[in-house]
Amino acid sequence: MKEILQYLFNHNTLSKSEAKAIMIEIAQNKFNSTEVTAFTSIFLMRDITLKELEGFREALLQMAVPVNLDTSDAIDIVGTGGDGKNTINISTLASFVIAGAGQKVTKHGNYGASTTIGSSNILEELGYQFKNNSDELNEDLERANICFLHAPYFHPALQSVGTLRRALGLRTFFNLLGPLVNPANSKYSMIGVYNLEIARIYQYLLQKDKNDFILVHGMDGYDEISLTHDTKIITKKGEEIYSAEDLGFDYVSPENIKSGKTAQETANIFRNILEGKGTKQQNSVVLVNAAVALHYTNKFGNYEDCISMAKDSLFGGKALQSLELLLK
Repeated sequence: MKEILQYLFNHNTLSKSEAKAIMIEIAQNKFNSTEVTAFTSIFLMRDITLKELEGFREALLQMAVPVNLDTSDAIDIVGTGGDGKNTINISTLASFVIAGAGQKVTKHGNYGASTTIGSSNILEELGYQFKNNSDELNEDLERANICFLHAPYFHPALQSVGTLRRALGLRTFFNLLGPLVNPANSKYSMIGVYNLEIARIYQYLLQKDKNDFILVHGMDGYDEISLTHDTKIITKKGEEIYSAEDLGFDYVSPENIKSGKTAQETANIFRNILEGKGTKQQNSVVLVNAAVALHYTNKFGNYEDCISMAKDSLFGGKALQSLELLLK
């Protein structure tokens, strides 16, 4: 590792094959925590390159615990995290709204590292038992229209650096890998990114995939459609900037979409929203993300139809039912 670190300290970058090899060795615990921390810190001082991200991603997918799910019509909606905004768990909430609306969801998530509370923290607090058995996950998908893949159960490398990431409490390149390595290989992916430079790298990388994608970026630094500012949306067909009004909603204030300070408090907010008791602003950010995701699958009519479906799912109790069925 010393040679690798010296090479990188001299402002060099890794090739795809070098990045892949190093990630495999990290997963195999060939380096001590100090060495891995030093390696991770390099990418806090400079942006990751496309080839480095490709290599890291390929290694994680190669080492992933296999899962056999029918994802030919499924979507994952996920953010990189690391935007420092500590919002309610918008992508996870939207996932249940989408599931309640009739779209299958294969949600990939983890504990919070650079964010306060991750999707795994929320679901665990609500009583969900993580699974890596394909039969059980398929049962969840069939019963609740959603299944949840807890990242450390499927990615040994993420498990081996989990303690380090939580100790650092900073955004690392592992934030960028999470949305790219869902072992279910969902047909659709809606990914929130915290800055436009990362969005570009994602765009170049995902253009090579056969699966479809949509990237969303809140122009004031959110890794989701936050409605606190305009939103850039990038697809294989191009990119566009949308105001809240363009998306059918009013702007919201950042203070009104904050998460709780603890997992329990945030889980209470989460359930409260799915029970139809959220504030107008909380509901709006959940609904807009769900509606955009539904519309992007090209199966549910025009965008206005998708907003109506999302509202019916949230306020008609269908999203809550998906949660309850998943927790059974």
